Amino acid sequence: MRKSMITGVILLAIIMISVASLLYGAVHLSGHQVWQGLFSGSEHYFTIHEYRLPRLFLAVIVGALLAGAGTLVQGVIRNPLASPDILGISHGAGLAAVLWMIVRPGTSVYWLPFVALAGGLSAAMILLLLCRHFIQPVRLALTGVALSALLGCAIDFLLLTQPMEINNALLWLTGSLWGRSWNHILMLAPWLATIPFALWRCHSLNLLTLGDDKANTLGVSITKTRLWFLGIAIIWTSASVAVVGPLSFLGLVSPHLARQMVGGRHQILLPVSMLIGALLLLSADFLSRVAHPPLELPAGILTAVIGAPYFLYLLTRLK
Repeated sequence: MRKSMITGVILLAIIMISVASLLYGAVHLSGHQVWQGLFSGSEHYFTIHEYRLPRLFLAVIVGALLAGAGTLVQGVIRNPLASPDILGISHGAGLAAVLWMIVRPGTSVYWLPFVALAGGLSAAMILLLLCRHFIQPVRLALTGVALSALLGCAIDFLLLTQPMEINNALLWLTGSLWGRSWNHILMLAPWLATIPFALWRCHSLNLLTLGDDKANTLGVSITKTRLWFLGIAIIWTSASVAVVGPLSFLGLVSPHLARQMVGGRHQILLPVSMLIGALLLLSADFLSRVAHPPLELPAGILTAVIGAPYFLYLLTRLK
């Protein structure tokens, strides 16, 4: 009952922020104007259908995917400090995407998710090679932070050495939903098909938390399960980064908040974490638009403001 109430409250908060996102921005609209823009093709049709509505849906989808990826990574590695951006996966996807935009500036943006996926997979393989058999929570987290810094420096190097080709890359690296459209949602659509599979196989993550020996005794294929869920986490992260750019700490904060609310059973933890991620990114995007209109702050700045102190708190608590 308590978990159902928590889920209902989060859904209600998402609906309220969604309504506010349609009402407020550089141009404030009344409820009647929003209704007309949605259904009657009035003068506000473009503002609603081509600007605010795609951003709303994209914030929900990307926030959910990044939060879900963080939940899967923490469940597989059994590491409360793990998340795709802290482990360098986001920066790996970002480096690959920036390199592609500089080398092939005229290529269709629909290639970006595949390029970012290759970058995310490469970063994950490098991290595992660096840690090898010593996959301990703090070691993995600190190695991931160092790898993220290195990949971030590589991105900066590309931007400095290719000053004529960086306009699109700089706009993308801000981690913002500005200028995103329905086409960007279509770019994410194929990857949404993996969500039902992840939810269906969540019980395997519960068994992994018991330890490898017990999970193996209960019939779980340890290596196969880890590869499946890590692969899904990398796909979700890379596709999201390819569409909206790097967004820090959503994959770290959301699973922890969800775990405190509903416990560690992944059948409920994963969907609640995804709802929290959607709420956080939707709220960050809304605040970025209404804080100082018509100027916008990148949503990535607001997520970092929330996530960085929380990461330091976790490091202090886990000593």
